[in-house]
Amino acid sequence: MGAGSSTGGKKGELLETMADHEESINCMCLSEDGSMLVTGSEDATARMWSTKTEETECLGVLRGHSSYINCVGTHDTFVITGSADSTIRKWDMTTCECLFVYEGHTSRIQKILITEDFIFSSSFDKAARAWLFDTSEIQDGNEEEACIRTFKGHGKGVYPLIFIPANEEFEDESDGPKINPGDILLTGSADMTARSWSFESGGCLKQFRGHTGAITTMATDSTGRVLFTAGADSSVKSWNIQSGQCLKNMDGHSNAVICLLVVNRLMYTGSADGTAKCWVTEFGDNTRQYKGHKGSVINMRFKGGILWTACGDSIARAYDAKSGGLKRSFVGHEAAVNCLVITESKLYTGSSDGTLRVWDAKDVSEDLMVDDGPPPPIPIEQEESTADEATAEPVVEAEDEPAEESEVVEEVQDIEDEGEADEPAEEKTEEDAEAENPAEEAAEDVKEVEEEMEELEREMAAQG
Repeated sequence: MGAGSSTGGKKGELLETMADHEESINCMCLSEDGSMLVTGSEDATARMWSTKTEETECLGVLRGHSSYINCVGTHDTFVITGSADSTIRKWDMTTCECLFVYEGHTSRIQKILITEDFIFSSSFDKAARAWLFDTSEIQDGNEEEACIRTFKGHGKGVYPLIFIPANEEFEDESDGPKINPGDILLTGSADMTARSWSFESGGCLKQFRGHTGAITTMATDSTGRVLFTAGADSSVKSWNIQSGQCLKNMDGHSNAVICLLVVNRLMYTGSADGTAKCWVTEFGDNTRQYKGHKGSVINMRFKGGILWTACGDSIARAYDAKSGGLKRSFVGHEAAVNCLVITESKLYTGSSDGTLRVWDAKDVSEDLMVDDGPPPPIPIEQEESTADEATAEPVVEAEDEPAEESEVVEEVQDIEDEGEADEPAEEKTEEDAEAENPAEEAAEDVKEVEEEMEELEREMAAQG
């Protein structure tokens, strides 16, 4: 199993520090076109920032919530915020005007998820709800009509949300938002279970039982057929969404799993044990470990072959996802880094110290071809250089593994022989509300993951 070094890596260059928020920054997201960043804070405000200008500018402040903001999202020209005051607010990002207040939850909002026609929310009040995004037809005094479904059944607070639209749309010629019979909502809860719900009826379809602690993070595979859950009991589990059957139990972390990210056939997990790990989803094997954190790994992003982590030790880090090597440490915050967003050239981090910091990230991916060891010989001719690049492979140290690993190698070989390119997931998760990645990144990520699968095959073959 590859393991990233806890030393090495350059120090990231700090470009700007924005101290406009009065308290901790809890969450952030990019607008759909990537031109604006939204931050939500403990000070009960959200702020909008320019990302395309040379210097980051505050474009507006969204004031109205009476308690801290837990989650933010954008759609079209609107900003959506969820707060501990138990309400969700919809804002016009051009005027900073609050257009609608969604009321119905009785405790703090944990997560929001935004689709074309709906807003889904989870709350500490043990329920999830679905709301109309377009509230223009709702008359004053009838605001409760905005809530079209309430999903009740969990015994404790509800945290992560995933929406899986039906594969085939139901033919409905009526105007307005459409709910298809096969639309499914997935929820995870502090009651140690996850549930699937029919969006059409609001009824519970399946319960996923097996965890011994709160479920705080979830994801699905690219097909929308397999659910991954993790949380306080330090384990990660995979489930057949249709049958509710537990497929695999992935142990390896020694403390709560805080964040989980699936990129095609690989899964990345961040934990309170101070590590991030990479897993092959088909087999449940832990193949990489990203070391060096001195606190909980709170948030993660994957972009351009780089795994970016936000940590409770006040540092954000960039790792080569394939080798596990630490490439950058972004040092400067004075408290935990709670959230991060990456654009083409910049890294944005939000911290409990109340600051938004902007870092130079444009050269991190370029360092992927740089080996941490001695420099390679200088090529004599271009032709030889090209040949070397075509045949050279990264060297990964092998560790002793059980004999059964040979069976896994054969299955990995089968996957590679199929030659099927993974498609990006169709389902929406709460991560879509917090960070919208440009569509063109999908092809790059698929290429990166396929290269890593080839590397894993070689590594496993060496072990076997």
